[in-house]
Amino acid sequence: MKHIFQQGNDSTKPTLLLLHGTGGTEQDLLPLAAKIDGSANVLSVRGNILENGMPRFFKRLAEGVFDEEDLIFRTKELNSFLDEAAAKYSFDRNNIIAIGYSNGANIAASLLFHYQDSLRGAILHHPMVPRRGIELPELTKKDVFIAAGTNDPICPAEESEDLKQLLQNAGAAVHLHWENHGHQLTLQEIEAAEGWYRKL
Repeated sequence: MKHIFQQGNDSTKPTLLLLHGTGGTEQDLLPLAAKIDGSANVLSVRGNILENGMPRFFKRLAEGVFDEEDLIFRTKELNSFLDEAAAKYSFDRNNIIAIGYSNGANIAASLLFHYQDSLRGAILHHPMVPRRGIELPELTKKDVFIAAGTNDPICPAEESEDLKQLLQNAGAAVHLHWENHGHQLTLQEIEAAEGWYRKL
């Protein structure tokens, strides 16, 4: 997968896995990673799917309707890529925290839904529930921050509440942060995510 790796200066810190939104690239969230933790490794990945020329991490059938078969395949692909990247760049495979926005947050949530050891935790900006009606792995000791907008036209409030509940039911510690905004990534929610991260 097309990506950028930046070596941090503190090997005890997690590796931050950056996952952009629809139409983004592996450059998009680099400033966000610097704000969350400037001394951590950064692995920023570009989605392998193109939708009308815009990179994404998996296909969708319509707005808010995921192609489940492709989601499962692309989640497995990303999980395997993390195995390879950890070996190539010599970082701790068990200490990855994903930072995803929109489509990137959805594939990060899908990693948690499908692979128990894929992530140590995640910061999910405006995610949806990746799949419903499946049994999640045991997620005790996983920490998840969800940022949501009360006026988000793409991601209804119930999606955020449902995702929180599903992750909590699987044992994860989940913090849901609300902003009175839409689907955009706001400075306030980034600062809230930074504050949450510093307490891990």
